[in-house]
Amino acid sequence: MTSQIFANIYLNEFDQFIKHQLKVKYYFRYADDFIIVHQDENYLQEALVKVDGFIKNELGLKLHPQKIQLRKLRQGIDFLGYIILPRYVVLRVKTRRRIFKKIRCNLEKLKQGSISKESFNQSLQSYYGILKHCCGYKAKAEIKSLIGFK
Repeated sequence: MTSQIFANIYLNEFDQFIKHQLKVKYYFRYADDFIIVHQDENYLQEALVKVDGFIKNELGLKLHPQKIQLRKLRQGIDFLGYIILPRYVVLRVKTRRRIFKKIRCNLEKLKQGSISKESFNQSLQSYYGILKHCCGYKAKAEIKSLIGFK
């Protein structure tokens, strides 16, 4: 949690650079991961050079060369457990599997009495929170069915 706070403080200058200098409209950042969405590949190439320069010169950081990708939005952008598509966002398959595995495990722990109902509900609410950021209606219905909620 503290590393996220420190990242937000340290990278605030970077956020301001992206927003005010580059005037990027679609920019998303979580901790030290970020994406820039734009339809023009040349714009993205130029932005990449400017971002790289700013990060090196102003923040003393460098971009990870294997984590830089230029992709067509229609192919989907894999970011923070979601796949971002032009008109909607879906949960990454691996993330979905992990959520259901943990729910089944916690459900078993609840039945055995090794976790409280309150603890189970708190974890369940966190998964519902994840699903709020994407087209997660079917997954939410599946979870309700799994836990016996009508």
